[in-house]
Amino acid sequence: MRGFRILVPLLFVFSSVAVAESRLPFSTVFKGREQFERLVSNARSENWKSLPIGERTAAVGQALVGTRYKHFTLEIDNRIEAPSANFTGMDCWTFFEISLAFARMLDEPESNWTPEGLLHYIEVDRYRAGQCTGEYLSRLHYLEDWLADNDRRGLVSDLTTELGGSSVPHSAREMSIGWRHYRYLAANRSLLRPLAQMEARVSSHPLYQIAKSRVPRIESKLRSGDIIGIVSRDRSGLYSTSHVGLALRSSDGVLHFMHASSPSNSGRVVVDSRLSSYLARYRTDSGILVARPLR
Repeated sequence: MRGFRILVPLLFVFSSVAVAESRLPFSTVFKGREQFERLVSNARSENWKSLPIGERTAAVGQALVGTRYKHFTLEIDNRIEAPSANFTGMDCWTFFEISLAFARMLDEPESNWTPEGLLHYIEVDRYRAGQCTGEYLSRLHYLEDWLADNDRRGLVSDLTTELGGSSVPHSAREMSIGWRHYRYLAANRSLLRPLAQMEARVSSHPLYQIAKSRVPRIESKLRSGDIIGIVSRDRSGLYSTSHVGLALRSSDGVLHFMHASSPSNSGRVVVDSRLSSYLARYRTDSGILVARPLR
């Protein structure tokens, strides 16, 4: 499958990013230049570009191990939505997202291995149809919605049903319930109604999970760099996505879960235990969904 290619000047390719940056300071949308340059240096010296996209994503993720966990790293302004990246602190979503975007960027000539280049691939991944309009709801806020959109565009393949996943009762309500924790929503309560409508649309689509009792049987079919979404069951019996990370197969063949672990646990990006063992640790975790990067 063809990778992303930049065939026109960067000024035009990054037009949507440039518009966002003209409205928000670059220091707001991009943090951690030193850490970014370290990864670029690693990519050159270790020839990450030669790796398949999944292994490349996992290599970037491993280079980010030890990065501190930071809550709500996507909430960067009160009103203006823009592609952003923070290499000094990340949550579970921005960890997998930065790893994947950086891996995709390496398909470009080295002259395009820049913060602007990374932000382009963040935009491609993070926003509905790959375009940030500057509006908060152009962002794909729920992992299951992200998976459907990115699968439809041929960027990833949803392997969940292929690996034995089945549908579960679905409810995407976290943001409506906890809106005070989201900077954009707290500053602009007029977003709450369209947000609830978006959540209703997401909830109306089936959610598939591979039950955690089945995960030990399918771990051998997973690859380094596969995106692993954690599905949880609430007290009312409804299911939703609650966490995300990357698969990483170690040299001894064990399939580990690599993720940004919350402050109540490690508080940093870690290579955790075997995926099935990780799931067994948490009573409310019911299963996983799996997305494989294609390009």
